Amino acid sequence: MSEQPRSRRQTRAAILGHLLKSGGTFRPPLARAVRLSEASLSRILFDLKTEGLIEAVRRPAPYFGGPTGLVSLDKSVALAAFELTAQRLSVGVGSLSGELSYVERLPLPKALTVESVGGVFRDALHLLRNWTRRRGVDLAQIGVSVPGLGRASELHNPIIPCDAALVRAMFGEMFADAPVELTNSVVAHAMFHRCRTEDYPFTGAHLFVFVGHGVAGAWADDAIEANALLPVELGHMVFGEGGPRCRCGHHGCVEAYTSLPALAELLGVGETDLLQLGDDWVNAIPIPSRVRQELRRRLFRLGLAIGNTLNVKPSPGVVISGWPSLLAEDDRKAVVEGIDASLLGGSKLAEVSLAFVPPSNGNDPNAALAFAACCLACRGGMPAASTEAA
Repeated sequence: MSEQPRSRRQTRAAILGHLLKSGGTFRPPLARAVRLSEASLSRILFDLKTEGLIEAVRRPAPYFGGPTGLVSLDKSVALAAFELTAQRLSVGVGSLSGELSYVERLPLPKALTVESVGGVFRDALHLLRNWTRRRGVDLAQIGVSVPGLGRASELHNPIIPCDAALVRAMFGEMFADAPVELTNSVVAHAMFHRCRTEDYPFTGAHLFVFVGHGVAGAWADDAIEANALLPVELGHMVFGEGGPRCRCGHHGCVEAYTSLPALAELLGVGETDLLQLGDDWVNAIPIPSRVRQELRRRLFRLGLAIGNTLNVKPSPGVVISGWPSLLAEDDRKAVVEGIDASLLGGSKLAEVSLAFVPPSNGNDPNAALAFAACCLACRGGMPAASTEAA
């Protein structure tokens, strides 16, 4: 069966997406990766370079007589990122390759309402506008990451009260010329790992699971488009009426057992103290055998939730990012045991591979910045209002 022809936008998106994930490559392997002749690739690269989206630098040839021009994304392209977490709203400006040149972190008010959270967004937008004006920076894309976005509607969000329509209106008022995209936090973290994690374990379809202040998943595949990643609320899978209360209002959700706040309570430390330790908590906080056993029981519940999710939609791979990835293999086995206890046939018979990647919480707004880069790449770097046929 012949391959469907691609539009100019789709071809440019394939090139920029590959450069985003690879960090840069020579022309021959790039042509093979995006299925173009080197002549066709050269014409498109000329346009992308003229538009200031890519650059070519001289590097030693990978083999004798090989190419010396390494193609990579242009570091001068400026993106803005807004990342809402349980404690703060982070705003930053960075490049397509992920380097941040400006960051501000604004604490959230104690009383979380649509109005108070909207006020923090407005303050952050003023800071960003002042910074970009002083430096004459034009933003090519703005990415916004919001926990729980799209669970029921863009207005009703029981995780953190945030009116997405109100936020969009603010961006339209202050940054009318910059394309803006909002997404669920788990999608942004999935984008971050797929584009920024060296040797990311999967290239095809898989389930990405994020364990941070909340617990969520996203179905992923080879595409870098934001709408290709579909959020999965596996963290709000209820295991018992008598369980701990979750921030969603239910009792016994897997998030209430395995989120960072739940972990802090189990370890007997404050959530703020745990966050300040970062990834070092696993070595800094002693874990008695009784606590370790309970920790493994909670990881088992996480595995149950993942296995139940795979029963609904089978997937050949699962990637877990968050505090479980910091634990020793003996502790992480509990996740596999939970998957085996709920997945039809178990992980071996179902041929499911499980991989852990480092936590990405606490480094905001890097996930939102990666999301912004993916948004720019998936439209081929072309104007958002372009009406070119797909």
